[in-house]
Amino acid sequence: MKYQSQKVAYAYFVCAIALFAVQVLGGLVIGWIYVQPNFLAETFPFHIIRMIHTNALIVWLLLGLFGAAYFLVPEESEREIYSVKLAYIQLILLMVGTLGAVGSYLVGIHGGREFLEQPLWVKLGILVAALIFLFNISMTVLAGKKTAITNVLLTGLWLLSLLWVFAFINPENLSLDKMYWWFVVHLWVEATWELVMASVLAFLLLKMTGVDREVVEKWLYVIVATALFSGILGTGHHFYWIGLPGYWQWVGSIFSTFEVIPFFLMMSFAFVIVWKGRRNHPNKAALLWSLGSATVAFFGAGVWGFLHTLHGVNFYSHGTQITAAHGHLSFYGTYVAMNLAIITYAMPLLRGRDPYTQVLNMGSFWLMMVGMAFMTFTLTFAGVIQTHMQRVLGYYYMEVQDELGLFYIIRFGAGAAVVVGALLFIYSIMVVRGREVVLPAPASSQPDPMPGE
Repeated sequence: MKYQSQKVAYAYFVCAIALFAVQVLGGLVIGWIYVQPNFLAETFPFHIIRMIHTNALIVWLLLGLFGAAYFLVPEESEREIYSVKLAYIQLILLMVGTLGAVGSYLVGIHGGREFLEQPLWVKLGILVAALIFLFNISMTVLAGKKTAITNVLLTGLWLLSLLWVFAFINPENLSLDKMYWWFVVHLWVEATWELVMASVLAFLLLKMTGVDREVVEKWLYVIVATALFSGILGTGHHFYWIGLPGYWQWVGSIFSTFEVIPFFLMMSFAFVIVWKGRRNHPNKAALLWSLGSATVAFFGAGVWGFLHTLHGVNFYSHGTQITAAHGHLSFYGTYVAMNLAIITYAMPLLRGRDPYTQVLNMGSFWLMMVGMAFMTFTLTFAGVIQTHMQRVLGYYYMEVQDELGLFYIIRFGAGAAVVVGALLFIYSIMVVRGREVVLPAPASSQPDPMPGE
């Protein structure tokens, strides 16, 4: 750690990890409800637990991304964060809003729009927190050195925050409602978040491989260009069946096909940079998470997204367990694993300790990766059967669900492996203690020195 203000990232990462635990445990409960539908039906209905599960996912990922920004921007800009106090105020607003939203859900108060169920006051609090963040980070970057990483990161974060405005638009017309809803949900996860992910990945690889910055920046700009080119009009694959004009079936199909490209480039970028660097960085766990994130993002968001994005296929498959398979693997690979990568890299530096838990950390990596892959294959097979029985043969929904019971049991087992891996990750990062190290003095944004250099 080169700048004292980077310590604010530690608080963000700790809060993110806490919500990560809530999110995966909530997911495990939901998985069991699929096996035993009446479990907790009177105390915590399925839709309430699902809201907590999905909202915890979104918030902890955002906290991780904000923490990543507060960690890497000082190094890239070669100056301290503009205001540490504002960063902590922002964190308090986000955590109060999160607790308020959960409390509202538990007493039955919510907006009813998937992922955007938060009460109005919570939405306003999130908007204020986002504006504080943008001001704080922008002032830091403007006063310091500008790099491709900070440029892309700021672009993604500004667009991310501005798109939140559409969360306040809730027209009575259902088609318009869903259109504005997708402006937030799709353009977050398939456009602006991709920019943030790419910039964080570029920062990690720059630090851990020693490859020239020019090489990293060229790859970064190509990835960003393809992500925005495909992602914006790729929103059309959500417009097929919600009452919008029919031309969206072709626009969505064509540009959604292109959405595979940035994820393939991101995966290629990661492996090419590591190969070019040939550098034995001591934090091998962080490098493993970085490569794993880029790889699983390609398969989850790219390949599994393409499987049902063409409108001729989507007509039959939308809303089935195929969608769930794609959603779980893509979110996990693209954003969960990338957050865990930056946390794995930064926490030893923030805590002033060696990357001392690498064996446990890498064990958690493989547990979560294998569990998520197994869950994805299980849900994919279940979705194919569901599509054929329900959409082709015309069986009723609940009749089909009875036939998928075995798949839900297997999915629960895979989810349990993911939860064990997540708890092992938290233990390796937060609990186990290693030997203290002397932190380096503030320096320019250069790759980490090798032992003995």
